[in-house]
Amino acid sequence: MASRDINVIALVKGGERYVFLYDDDSRDQALEALARHAANPDLSFSWYDAAVLGQKVRQSTPRPTRLRFGPRADRHA
Repeated sequence: MASRDINVIALVKGGERYVFLYDDDSRDQALEALARHAANPDLSFSWYDAAVLGQKVRQSTPRPTRLRFGPRADRHA
């Protein structure tokens, strides 16, 4: 089942605020949105901004949960 947690990355640049919301299933779309904003000459959002925020999106990929095992019942400590 997909996670319903919402991830948020934001950038304040001058008088502009860029806020991107995405869930774990829409990371690729978030990266595409960063690229669209960087390609828009009417915005101050640069390719550098897209690269930095894109790295944060990629780093926020959930890691598999590690299982922790207790001591074996047939062994004495």
